[in-house]
Amino acid sequence: MEVNPPARRSQAQRTAATRSSLLAAARKLFSENGFAEVSTQSIVEAAGVTRGALYHQFADKVELFAAVYEEIEAEIVVQIAEGIVEAAPSDQLEAMKVGARLFLDFCSAPDFQQIGLVDAPAVLGWDRWRAIGVKYGLGVIEAMLGQAVADGVIPAQPMRPTAHILLGALDEAALYVSRAEDPVKAKAEMYAVCDRIISGIAG
Repeated sequence: MEVNPPARRSQAQRTAATRSSLLAAARKLFSENGFAEVSTQSIVEAAGVTRGALYHQFADKVELFAAVYEEIEAEIVVQIAEGIVEAAPSDQLEAMKVGARLFLDFCSAPDFQQIGLVDAPAVLGWDRWRAIGVKYGLGVIEAMLGQAVADGVIPAQPMRPTAHILLGALDEAALYVSRAEDPVKAKAEMYAVCDRIISGIAG
């Protein structure tokens, strides 16, 4: 019986695999130890790649961190969308309330708290941290607002300014919960606050 040799991976596949390994290793280390305590050497050892491979993919540790943070933000958007579908809210306003609660739930996860709320503002600077949040969250909020207007659930209003206010409120809510002495109580309180804010745009 003739056995064909395994197909060799293309350069693009090898590059993608290396990047994936670096992101996974860095995410685990950053979430467990914090950005400042993680060395590039510990990342490449955990990823099973060389330092040259890391610097071929990322300019430095900060850029690797930024990529990890973006990956988490992208995952949250997908998970929130899936959670809203599963919850089957009665209308778009309720969907926004569900989305806000899911956002706070995901932001309470240890890896997001350390990476997204503790380290990201300091490592990336407020402007870049905010820009990444806007990149992944603003469009989703605008789309939900637009659908709510189309459904007649909320009155017509400027979409972009309203979306910015809601996104800013959600970021502040997540920061508040992450720094609270009693995060469980703080999150329950913020559920109610976010509900009231979202109800308020219905006029």
